[in-house]
Amino acid sequence: MTTPYTPSPLHSPRRPTREVMVGPVGIGGENPIRVQSMLTSDTRDTDACVGESMGLVEAGCEIVRVTAQTRKIAENLEHILAGIREKGTDVPVVADIHFKPDAAMEAVKWVEKVRVNPGNYADKKKFAVLEYTDEEYAEELARIDEAFSPLVEEAKKRGVAMRIGTNHGSLSDRIMNRFGDTPLGMVESALEFARIARKHDFHDFVFSMKASNPKVMIEAYRLLVARLAAEGDDWNYPIHLGVTEAGDGEDGRIKSAIGIGSLLADGIGDTIRVSLTEDAVYEIPVARALVDLTGELRASVPSSKGALSWEDVTWNPFEYERRPSGKMEIQGIPLGDDETIRVFTSQAKWDAVAHKLDKMGDFQPEIVVEQSGVREIDPRDPDAIAEINAIPESQLITVPDHIDMPVISAFRLLASKVGVRHPILLKDTLAPSDDPDADFLRTLLTASMNIGSLLCDGIGDAVLIQGEQAPGQSLRLAYNILQAAGARIFKTDYVACPSCGRTLFNLQTTTQKIREATGHLKGVRIAVMGCIVNGPGEMADADFGYVGGAPGKINLYVGKEAVKFNIPEDEAVDRLIDLIKEHDRWIDAPAEAAEV
Repeated sequence: MTTPYTPSPLHSPRRPTREVMVGPVGIGGENPIRVQSMLTSDTRDTDACVGESMGLVEAGCEIVRVTAQTRKIAENLEHILAGIREKGTDVPVVADIHFKPDAAMEAVKWVEKVRVNPGNYADKKKFAVLEYTDEEYAEELARIDEAFSPLVEEAKKRGVAMRIGTNHGSLSDRIMNRFGDTPLGMVESALEFARIARKHDFHDFVFSMKASNPKVMIEAYRLLVARLAAEGDDWNYPIHLGVTEAGDGEDGRIKSAIGIGSLLADGIGDTIRVSLTEDAVYEIPVARALVDLTGELRASVPSSKGALSWEDVTWNPFEYERRPSGKMEIQGIPLGDDETIRVFTSQAKWDAVAHKLDKMGDFQPEIVVEQSGVREIDPRDPDAIAEINAIPESQLITVPDHIDMPVISAFRLLASKVGVRHPILLKDTLAPSDDPDADFLRTLLTASMNIGSLLCDGIGDAVLIQGEQAPGQSLRLAYNILQAAGARIFKTDYVACPSCGRTLFNLQTTTQKIREATGHLKGVRIAVMGCIVNGPGEMADADFGYVGGAPGKINLYVGKEAVKFNIPEDEAVDRLIDLIKEHDRWIDAPAEAAEV
């Protein structure tokens, strides 16, 4: 296996890194995990940017990012910084750069940090299929070196930090043709730029590997950290975590918790941004809660190093593959092997919703845990492990409640110790809640982090939510986690970028309008992108795309190909529906919406 990304597959300490200063705020080293966000205001509107920045700071945001699309727009960063400082805060400001080196060279005069995307910095993306010879590839790298080095030198001179931020789907044609649109391609793209920075003895940078698909995001960050470790101890750069285009509402929070939370639980991550298609201020409580949850986990549980080595694990952390298990039937429902991952509930919750199952749509309880015959196995008990492994037939197993192990560690250990013929029932918590007033955000984030992380490891044949008492809400949470992890698609899937100063239409209202029109299209993936920067590339594997092309004008995509151009915004949702119909993916909505 590639160099491990953590010392242990179980509970790991936080990955040690060097400190990178962003103005007065340190990232990595002994610093706490920093929370940041991005302005949705137009960068040309100084007052709006200053006002929004102050709202973010008041909410607990430690680093503020603002887009700088062109050199002319970047010039206004001087006035934004001055306005923020006049308000009495020293919050660092980051300039977000895509495509335009001259915008970066202007921005670096004013801000404390510059973010560049290796996939489109000084690169024109044509999605061209080419076969690069080694000589041609080297020529391309020399061209990038020439374009990127001036920014590195200026940042070094001015004491400005940098983020080398790769996004899935927005890789250069050079990388795409050699490595594909893969986690490996994302890592190689970032390392190309990092080597240029290091050539100039510039080390004040952090990495990010963002994707809208949590599986891809998790694999990319793991691979990056493993590669950095293999490169040597002085490649200990901090990591910025984020799931890009996570969306809004519960879906956006769940997807963010799966990606960000699972990596934080593994000790990876020094600063985070939760990307929601909502006002930026609503991202901060979610990010803070994730940091707090993983901090409590690390503080309360002793290290499990030595209990399981990477040589003993039964899954590949760098490439998703569902754990094979034997197929069995419980209460008339097939489970295990390649069957759908099932949703369990308790007898009490089943009884509470039994009278309205016909009104609950897709949020159906499938199996009652008390009647399932599931066997509880403490993965640290060698006698229990030996006993279950002596049983020749498949047996549904789980971890018992109230054992003193983190959920992720307990199920990883179980999956590595028992025979693969035994399907596994995952739990969100090993301490079932009896509090009807428990904070639902905390419950949602905990469940998403624990179950989602394991599903992305390929572990799990069924799930049970125990942290939420409300029957309908617990079922909805189970299904939404399965959807966000890509483990069970039961509704339309949306990739929606957060608003920023580049956005060419109101993302929040438009996304809601598209949801209302298409929310019944099970298995269809629709991307809603505010501008061309976040599409078509970053739509990744969406079936259809709704992308801002110009003020008031929308371009529609099938996959990564633009097929309809400059559609007036007030017609665009209807035209999107027409496009879905043209490709035989449309069905009429059911008469009644689901109740939970």
